[in-house]
Amino acid sequence: MAHVVPGPAGPPPLGPDGFDGTAWHPDLTVVAGVAALGGLYVAALRRGRAQGRRVKGVQVVSFFAGLAVLLGSLTGPLHDLADYYLFSAHMVQHLLLIFAMPPLLLYGTPGWMLSPLLRPPLVLRLGRRLTRPSGAFASFNLVLVAWHLPPLYNLAMDHHGVHIVQHLMIMVVSVILWWPVMSPSHELPRAAYPVQMLYLFVVGLPMVVVSIFITMAGSVLYPKYAAAPRVWEALTPHTDQHLGGLIMWIPGGLVFLIAISVVFFRWQAAGGQDGAIAPLGASHGG
Repeated sequence: MAHVVPGPAGPPPLGPDGFDGTAWHPDLTVVAGVAALGGLYVAALRRGRAQGRRVKGVQVVSFFAGLAVLLGSLTGPLHDLADYYLFSAHMVQHLLLIFAMPPLLLYGTPGWMLSPLLRPPLVLRLGRRLTRPSGAFASFNLVLVAWHLPPLYNLAMDHHGVHIVQHLMIMVVSVILWWPVMSPSHELPRAAYPVQMLYLFVVGLPMVVVSIFITMAGSVLYPKYAAAPRVWEALTPHTDQHLGGLIMWIPGGLVFLIAISVVFFRWQAAGGQDGAIAPLGASHGG
């Protein structure tokens, strides 16, 4: 889901007035994918209403807000900055795909929409392995760390098809990342509150290690950005790389701390009980 161009030819040149932050170059693949997800959701809502199922209005808003984040991350000015000019913009893009889009989509999806997809025994077994805290920790961090190491990251920058795979894998494992905390499904339930808090504390540690490595690197790790035209002269390739590492490190860490706090207060609101937990966003009749 990356913008077509530039490949080995290099990034597009800047105009006489520099980077145009108002220009929007929609990727038809991304637009079609987002439209398809929205259409399937609306169709499922209509079927559910015909069967007497109800979805909270805030959930519908949340789901479409998640689609808006997805669209805004993979098309438009942020996408162009991320793909062609600035490593730091790419980290902002990845943070949106990891920390904003998945929680919005998960909260907006009622469990009954997922139940038909989980009926095949093989799908259910695989889903249970991936969405338990240990499976979510392993899958998220394996994908995230691998794609931010210079060999794979530079490969994605040089080849559009690889870049598509990179974004798809990051989006999938980011949904899995939040599943133990925000599962909408009875079949693949959330973890108990104490386990959620421990999970949120440890799951971001590998990402912090990678971000420290990027921030403290003494050389430019991603040469594609060094060869790109400078959007802002003060933001040299090395400074841009340090900034990208800090963006991944500090805001990413803060999100996990905020999530731990939210889980703690939910736990207290539930009377301190740490047993089975109902799917998030579940409502009567859902």
